[in-house]
Amino acid sequence: MAEEKKHHHLFHHKKEDEKPVGEVYSENTYGTDGAGGYYENTDAVGVVYGKPNDDYEKFEKEKKEHKHKEHLGEIGGTAAAAFALYEKHESKKDPEHAHKHKIEEEIAATVGVGAGGYVFHEHHEKKETKKEEEIAGGKKHHQLF
Repeated sequence: MAEEKKHHHLFHHKKEDEKPVGEVYSENTYGTDGAGGYYENTDAVGVVYGKPNDDYEKFEKEKKEHKHKEHLGEIGGTAAAAFALYEKHESKKDPEHAHKHKIEEEIAATVGVGAGGYVFHEHHEKKETKKEEEIAGGKKHHQLF
C-alpha cells in the first residue's frame, strides 16, 4: 500500500503524455490540515491537465488552408482575365501581330477558366472540411432528401 500513491486532489491528476490545457479558478477551496481540523482557502488557481482537442485544431487549419487557396485562385482568375482583355486590346492596336495577340488572349482566357474551376474545387473542399468538423464535433446532420 505504501508503494501506491493515492491522489485525492482535483488538480494533481496528471499523466505522462498530458499537457496543461487550461486553468481552473475557484473562489473557495476546503480541506483538512491533517490534525483533524479544516481550513478554507480563497481564490485558488489550478492547472487542468489533459490532451488538447487535436481534431478541432486540424479542422481549423484545413479550413484556413482551403480558404487561402480559394483566394489565390480568385486572384489568378482575375489576373488571367485582365491579361486576356489586354491582349484583345493589343490585337486591335497592333494589326501586324494580331494573330499572336489573339492566341495569347485565348490562352489567358483558358487559364482564367481553369482558375475558376480551381476556386470551385477549393470552395467545395472547404465546405466538406466544415461538414467533417461538424460530424466529428458531435453536431447532428439531418439530410431530408
